[in-house]
Amino acid sequence: MNKKILFLILLSVIFILPVMVQAEAATVGQMADNVKTLVVTIGGAIVVIGWVIAGILYLTAWGAPEKIGTAKKAMIAAIIGTVLVVFAAAGYDAIKTIINSVLESGQ
Repeated sequence: MNKKILFLILLSVIFILPVMVQAEAATVGQMADNVKTLVVTIGGAIVVIGWVIAGILYLTAWGAPEKIGTAKKAMIAAIIGTVLVVFAAAGYDAIKTIINSVLESGQ
């Protein structure tokens, strides 16, 4: 389990670090927007792959209860992934709006 967590951390650093380095003279807000775009893009791709796998599992189940159970679990995982990606993007936008309004009213 620890190897999986380490792998995910290293993978995220590999994907996020170039975005931060690429933002030469960018502000923190622009870098955060770049990271959000990258995360939503990767998350969206993973969700699409999850939906495809769940659909294939349903199609190949042929009425076998254990295969249908596996397909249902995959479908639930795809739904949860979709909800997480959508809420993450919406949450980021909401937090950014709140922070910007606080910063503008404080000046």
